[in-house]
Amino acid sequence: MFISQCALGLTDQLDPNAGKVTIDILPDDVLVKIFHFYVNDNDGSNPWTNEWLRLVHVCRRWRYTVFALPRHLHLQLAYTGNIPFKIPDTLSVVPVVISKSHLHLYIPPRLLPDQGHVWSNKVAALDSKHHTRICQIHLSNIPDSHVEAIKAAMQKPFPALTDLFLSVNGDRALCIPASFLGGSGPHLRTLTLKKCSYPAAQKLLLSANHLVTLSLKDIPDSGYISPDALVTAFSGMFRLETLQLEFRYPQSHIDPESLRPPPLTRTILPALTRFTFEGNHEYSEGLMAQIDAPLLYDLRIVFFMGRDFEVPQLYQFVSHREAFNTFHRAEMIIGDFQIFCRLSSAKPIDYHKQLWLEMRFGRVNRQLSSVAQDCIVSLPPLSNVKQLKIRPPLNWRDKLESESTPWLERLKPFTAVENLTVSYQFVRHVSHAMEMLDGEEVTEVLPALRNLFLRGCTWEPYRKAVKTFVAARQFSGYPLTVHYWDRNGGWENITDNLMFGG
Repeated sequence: MFISQCALGLTDQLDPNAGKVTIDILPDDVLVKIFHFYVNDNDGSNPWTNEWLRLVHVCRRWRYTVFALPRHLHLQLAYTGNIPFKIPDTLSVVPVVISKSHLHLYIPPRLLPDQGHVWSNKVAALDSKHHTRICQIHLSNIPDSHVEAIKAAMQKPFPALTDLFLSVNGDRALCIPASFLGGSGPHLRTLTLKKCSYPAAQKLLLSANHLVTLSLKDIPDSGYISPDALVTAFSGMFRLETLQLEFRYPQSHIDPESLRPPPLTRTILPALTRFTFEGNHEYSEGLMAQIDAPLLYDLRIVFFMGRDFEVPQLYQFVSHREAFNTFHRAEMIIGDFQIFCRLSSAKPIDYHKQLWLEMRFGRVNRQLSSVAQDCIVSLPPLSNVKQLKIRPPLNWRDKLESESTPWLERLKPFTAVENLTVSYQFVRHVSHAMEMLDGEEVTEVLPALRNLFLRGCTWEPYRKAVKTFVAARQFSGYPLTVHYWDRNGGWENITDNLMFGG
């Protein structure tokens, strides 16, 4: 390896080798900085590879420098199970990552090699004398044939473990015993359990005070943990930034005790910025009544609709978040069996900040669609929205009724909307509702509206309805501009053509 001697100010035009010197001229501290950059900012930053091992094969000096500072360089030895587990003595100080194998996802399952030996090797690694050095475990789609072996291998402490991901293959849930990880995870920063039943989860969570990400996905009935138990576990999670709770079945077991009046004081999650919940609204209400997250800016809620649907705690939880009041863009998506609304910032740099509320009512409970709509349009931050888009989901078939009343009720909360975009599937619904407006109602619905965008090519049959609405707005002193998305891929102002054309 060579570096430019000019950069070091050592140029000598009389020297035939001027301009080049070996990298050995660099002092150890500079080498360490270079190694740190390579390990953490290059290919070596991928925890599922061992690219950093290239450094130790260059020369004895590099090998000594790397192994002298394994923690400083954030070295990790990735093990995928493709070969029997064995660690040379030279790597005895490097933390171990038990990771997924590098199989190309596009290979059809029938062409994949038998992975039985891979899982057996991973079990051996978990059960080896080196288990105290394992810092990350990522085991996805664990086959039924190795579930019990992995459970048995992980019923002891893993003191260095910081990141854990477990998921099982098939419909059967992984039942985790209370002795899992020795019942303690003091250094865990990330915990993800998918399709896992963990009745004694509270014991582990109470010890995991360093958690930054907690993700419990596809929770089966056997993995139910009450809102009260979760809140108790949250009491020490001052670093928790991301929380995901997703139940597999619509109806979670609701403990009647969780429906009692909320406590006078709430448990504060001071670092929480992202929260995802999918499940029963009663469970959500029991949870939100007891927690507070002052820095939250990304909230995604998915409810399975049922009767007697009321979510006052959700409204209170949302209304107290200052970030949600700054969301000026909304997208309402209405389908046959679901309706959801996404609020976001109008600033491109804040694309990751959002409030997402989705209601699923299914074929049997389709009559609950009006309840779902009432719930969504009651969100407190809707009164601050300035840009609104209404569209159907992908692969949607238009089955919605065309009565004007439901659509007027949907639009009334948007008192600050200046720009309304309507997909062509809903032009007839919205235009029919606008045509029915009369007198003061013309300005009571969407009073701040300045631009109406009709997207698609089927607005012509509803020219009369749109024309009537625009004329009434102009007569009331609230002028409105209508835009049409033409086939050339651009918005065209059609207000004059609409009012004075044929």
